[in-house]
Amino acid sequence: MPVRTIAFLARLVFRPHVRGTENVPPSGPVILASNHLSFVDSVVIGLVAPRRVAFLAKAEYFTRAGLRGRLTRRLFTALGAIPVERGTYHSARASLEASRRIVDAGNAFALYPEGTRSLDGRLYRGRTGVAWLALTTGAPVVPVGLRGTEKLHPVGARLPRPHRVTVHFGQPLAFPGRENSARARREVTDEVMTAIHALTDQPRATHYNESPPQAA
Repeated sequence: MPVRTIAFLARLVFRPHVRGTENVPPSGPVILASNHLSFVDSVVIGLVAPRRVAFLAKAEYFTRAGLRGRLTRRLFTALGAIPVERGTYHSARASLEASRRIVDAGNAFALYPEGTRSLDGRLYRGRTGVAWLALTTGAPVVPVGLRGTEKLHPVGARLPRPHRVTVHFGQPLAFPGRENSARARREVTDEVMTAIHALTDQPRATHYNESPPQAA
């Protein structure tokens, strides 16, 4: 199914209210750093962004059986998702390197500094991979604030439910001259999370979000 057809049908379901698309550079490398509320967040961002966006997705999304598995695989492939293994140190390093290659090639790349979905609506402490990627590639970071996606596709739901969502692209953040040190990565990540918070106004958590065994 063509992406345009998918986008048309999806917009009927989530009726997006989109702000700040002018903040996304029309070309060249850019990192979209978003809060994470639902399985469909990458789909929503990919369908409303003003340019094609690549993102990493768990490899099992591409290997699930049944109709739902086939639909997920086709949708993620059409949207530019790249399958990666998750869960080990080596797979984490491989994911970072895959992200770097995507950005270095001049693409828009979306990620979630929280690492996993927030199940209680809070905005958790960001992991420093976003800063490593920004400082390594020199690409600007556009903060993205999502609202309503957790109601569009609640945890445990088999299919999305009609619900309006808001996607707010914030002003780009640039970090020229910053060294790629552990301290700088922490500072840059905190700046990114503060920018995301300004777009979502979520309650903030001071600790990392840890995935329960069944969560994505």
